[in-house]
Amino acid sequence: MSVVVIATLTPKPGRNQEILDALAVVAPKAHAEPGCELYAAHTDGDRVFMVERWSTAEDLAAHAAGAAIAELNALTGDAVAGPAEVHVLANMPFGDPAKGTIQ
Repeated sequence: MSVVVIATLTPKPGRNQEILDALAVVAPKAHAEPGCELYAAHTDGDRVFMVERWSTAEDLAAHAAGAAIAELNALTGDAVAGPAEVHVLANMPFGDPAKGTIQ
C-alpha cells in the first residue's frame, strides 16, 4: 500500500511566495523520482502543505535524502521559520472507496 505524507512548511512572515516559487522548481524533479505517485503543494496563505504519496517507504526515504529535497532546502534558505513538520500517515479507508482514501 502507498505511503501518504503531509509536510507543513512554515514561511517567515511575508515569505510564503518564496516557498511556493521554490516548490515550482523542485516539484517536477520530485515527480520524476521513482515511486512518486503524488507531490502536490497547497497553501492557506500562511503555510505551505505538501500532500505526497509514495509507492513504498523506501521510495519516500530516498526522496527525503535525495537531490530534490536538498535543492528545496537550498532554495528556501532562510525563508522558512524552521524545519518542515512531516507526518507519515496510516491510511484508514472508510465509506465510499473513491472518496474515503487518497488514491
